[in-house]
Amino acid sequence: MRTSQGTYTSRSFPRYTCTAPVHGNAMREIKEPDWKVLRRVHPLALERFCERVLAEIDRVSRDGAKGHHARYLQIFRIIQQRDREIARLFDNPRRSHALTMLAQIRSQGLLTEDEFSSLSPETRGAIQMLLGAG
Repeated sequence: MRTSQGTYTSRSFPRYTCTAPVHGNAMREIKEPDWKVLRRVHPLALERFCERVLAEIDRVSRDGAKGHHARYLQIFRIIQQRDREIARLFDNPRRSHALTMLAQIRSQGLLTEDEFSSLSPETRGAIQMLLGAG
């Protein structure tokens, strides 16, 4: 929905932001080859995320133990929650946020080992540090 100022409200065109805090010096911009990896895997990871959400919704919609209205409400809550998650994980792919974004996508299991391995050792180490595995 457009406001009188000509901008979109969050109801019709949600504005997603990647806002996870980053500790230390990990907020630096990544090198060009790693940026290209993120640009390549970003849509793949997004598809994987959406596939999970749709599978979750499918399981809820087929749960005959619950009434239609209860299933509808549960699906509505799932969509609201996953919408926030998709925003945190995928919106605003800028180089200055790339490490945070990659770490968040990795933490959700949305990067394959091959995709993760295609990042530079420096970037993989920074991601592992952000995830507390370094």
